Amino acid sequence: MIKVLFVCLGNICRSPLAEGIFNHKIRKYGLENKFESDSCGTSDYHIGELPDDRTLKCASKYQIPINHRARQINRVDLRESHYLIAMDFSNKRNIESLLEKHRIKHDQLFLIREFQPGAEELEVPDPYYGGEDGFEKVYQILDNSIEHFLEHLKQSQNIYV
Repeated sequence: MIKVLFVCLGNICRSPLAEGIFNHKIRKYGLENKFESDSCGTSDYHIGELPDDRTLKCASKYQIPINHRARQINRVDLRESHYLIAMDFSNKRNIESLLEKHRIKHDQLFLIREFQPGAEELEVPDPYYGGEDGFEKVYQILDNSIEHFLEHLKQSQNIYV
């Protein structure tokens, strides 16, 4: 089972949406027995909270179920996740610092938009301080990036659907 961890700052907007989209796609392709995903934040701002209402509303619009409570990344995540997928440079640096602090070697740390062909920006913008249109934009970015990330996973793991 390949474990994928999506990481943002507070774990109430981008990363739970990414987790939901990824899980929706692996169910759609019948790959639930090959991959599992989770999400977390690098901060402790929202531990135990449900995702932002705008995240849930956006996910619901696309029939993407999200059943998640915010949590902070930990050493077990760093050791057990095959892929660490950050939403932006700041959180990627935070993950790198944690890996170094805990002396964990990990060679599958990426920004999710590294998988999005032709992406002009490599960061997924944080929609927290904006309106619902920001969440829609994040959904479109994540949906496209995750589709290509999943193709990368299938190819690298020799999985044929």
